[in-house]
Amino acid sequence: MKLTLKIWRQENANAKGKMVTYPIDGIEDDMSFLEMLDVLNEELIAKGDDPVEFDHDCREGICGACSLQINGEPHGPDRLVTTCQLHMRKFKDGDTIVIEPFRATAFPVIKDLIVDRSSFDRIQHAGGYISVNTSGNTIDANSIPVNKHDADDSFAAATCIGCGACVAACKNASAMLFTSAKVSQYALLPQGQVEAVERVENMVRQMDLEGFGNCTNTGACEIECPKGISLENIARMNREYLSATAKG
Repeated sequence: MKLTLKIWRQENANAKGKMVTYPIDGIEDDMSFLEMLDVLNEELIAKGDDPVEFDHDCREGICGACSLQINGEPHGPDRLVTTCQLHMRKFKDGDTIVIEPFRATAFPVIKDLIVDRSSFDRIQHAGGYISVNTSGNTIDANSIPVNKHDADDSFAAATCIGCGACVAACKNASAMLFTSAKVSQYALLPQGQVEAVERVENMVRQMDLEGFGNCTNTGACEIECPKGISLENIARMNREYLSATAKG
């Protein structure tokens, strides 16, 4: 395939970025999107130009590092996949592909297509954990019965990989889907009840401090999420938060 790539180039967080156009040829249908970018970078390096910086790690749809805005969609036109799992057969010969970093105030650009998503880490650190008493009086977690429906919902919430597609898809750059998945993961389990009040209050407070927008129930976050995290988690977090604030 012959393609025209319009890619956001930005030297650093303080520099002014711009779209740069690159023609590329010889792209195979079975290449992944990142492999296509590898081909482009090899050509740029051969010419003595700076390669396009983009984030990636596992290339197996597990880590969420490869987050790109492709033709206006987080992770591109496919569904339930990350960018590294997107294949070039989703595009046609002669297509123009616009590639940008995820856009959000809380995701500042580091360079080119790489953004700083450490805001998600700080939300997680605010309450996404369970403290364990190791004084010798611990109870084996496997001995505590958990309702099958709750266990399934908890596991489903836990599949969130923190890629940020929900934020990039939201017109308000809201992190409600991410935060609610991390809250739900523990709220549905008996082990998570001890710190339930502090958890939801602290994580929601940190989410707001990071500068994410509010949720307006558009639903784009669930559609674009590569793991299909459900909007039900947002409703659950709202209930948890209301309950926590009512308890004072």
